[in-house]
Amino acid sequence: MATIVGGKGTFMLAALDESYQLTKVEIGRPAPGPNDVAIDIKYCGMCHSDLHTINGDWGAGKYPIAPGHEAAGVVREVGAEAAAAGFKVGDNVAVGCMVMSCLSCQLCTTGLEQHCPKMCQTYANMFPAGCDHDDCSGTHTNGGYSTDITVHKRFVFKVPEGMKLEHAGPLCCAGITTYAPLARHVKGKADQNVGVVGFGGLGHMAVKIAIAMGAKVTIFSRSDAKKADAAALGADLVVTSDTAAIGGLFRNFDCILDTVSCHHEINSIISTLKAYTGILVLIGGVPQPYELAGFPMVFNGTRVEGSLIGGAELTQEMLEFCAAHEVLPETEIINAKDAEASLHLLNDGVGGVKRFVIDAATIRDM
Repeated sequence: MATIVGGKGTFMLAALDESYQLTKVEIGRPAPGPNDVAIDIKYCGMCHSDLHTINGDWGAGKYPIAPGHEAAGVVREVGAEAAAAGFKVGDNVAVGCMVMSCLSCQLCTTGLEQHCPKMCQTYANMFPAGCDHDDCSGTHTNGGYSTDITVHKRFVFKVPEGMKLEHAGPLCCAGITTYAPLARHVKGKADQNVGVVGFGGLGHMAVKIAIAMGAKVTIFSRSDAKKADAAALGADLVVTSDTAAIGGLFRNFDCILDTVSCHHEINSIISTLKAYTGILVLIGGVPQPYELAGFPMVFNGTRVEGSLIGGAELTQEMLEFCAAHEVLPETEIINAKDAEASLHLLNDGVGGVKRFVIDAATIRDM
């Protein structure tokens, strides 16, 4: 039987501690305020960030917690202000990594809500003061491993016509995480060479988006096991331990996206960036520090940048871009009863570029 926490009516798959065990839990979601959109979730992708939150890597420590920031579904109810903004019952929509920010600071007004000091993540964050519904006070957010969610209109994205919901959710995480730096550094420029470190969930989206932007793409990988997969997308692949191959790429790249989410060696590829104009962008979210050697960086004039998802306007732009260019994640829809096993597969690096996507309707049946 489901445990009832803070109300009822919404069922979620929750972690009760730092293990990857998922339990069906019943909670209450707030009634939509004037600016809110209530969504019946149809699908939610499973992200490596979910693992870091559950196991304590990122210090969340809030249980029971439903992960999931790759949700997509159908609008069930809208507040008056949300309706005025164009949302209506029956719309296909998606929710990504944020559900709130202060909305008024310089960052929020320039499309950088993800960097707002009061940005509230879709799960494992405390609800911010000033949200439309007072009954949230003192509670933490729970994400898309659930049957429904209520979100401020600013952070609800319209799914382009023809795009499947099981694709839209993962795009609001892996898609925007890779699109944002590529939009800054590559989009609209000719003859761009892009490197992608890692060829998992983030990596394969980076490859597809960069190619859609007209760039030539090379993947840096630990082995050549995925060389055929890379070629199928139109990308080259080099093995990071192959010093001759790395040497042949000296000062070749305009931009390299590092998508790897665990400790790894990066210094061998620094010299493949163009001096001063090339940039290494870290998007993998590695919990532990790793070494960037000073001398190679100084010698090569290397620039390093961190990048965190993207703002609300850019996320909607990304969805439209991906729809127009048919850039979609590789997904595998799973029953909710298989989500726990899929977490372990994700932790073990099994599954390749596929995104496991939970069929939210099956949560009720567990």
